[in-house]
Amino acid sequence: MIELLEARYIYLLVMVLLAIGLYGVLAKTDLVKKVIGLTIYSSAIFLFFIEGSVEDGATAPVLDDRGTDPSLYVDPVPHLLILTAIVVGVAVIGVALSLLVRVYRAHGTFDETVIAERLAEADHPTSTASAPGPHPSPEPGPSTGDRPDGPPHDGGAA
Repeated sequence: MIELLEARYIYLLVMVLLAIGLYGVLAKTDLVKKVIGLTIYSSAIFLFFIEGSVEDGATAPVLDDRGTDPSLYVDPVPHLLILTAIVVGVAVIGVALSLLVRVYRAHGTFDETVIAERLAEADHPTSTASAPGPHPSPEPGPSTGDRPDGPPHDGGAA
């Protein structure tokens, strides 16, 4: 059993990385830690595919004096697929991080429970404005039109 683990230690490493990544995605509430967990998980998948394509005694698929026997060469397709997956993974991480910047600007936190509570409150306001009966009319603003979410609007002057 020990000899088998020594010979295939990379699979043990892959399983540990898969567990760490899955734990980060499922158990953590911080969105940055979730992205890190997703990155670790995808790296484990990449290692698994690359390890599965390795053959003892095989070389790069460049024809030389060894001949054309396919058992003497490593199949390049898994390596190409993983290279493509790495490029796509980097793009996904970039988009995820840019979305996290936007989430932090909007909510001031990366904690998904706080964000979910704020979004739930926004969907179901408990103010008196939704109660039946007469509603007070809003007070008219100045003729230039003040915006409630920022500085006064200057009427389009540049």
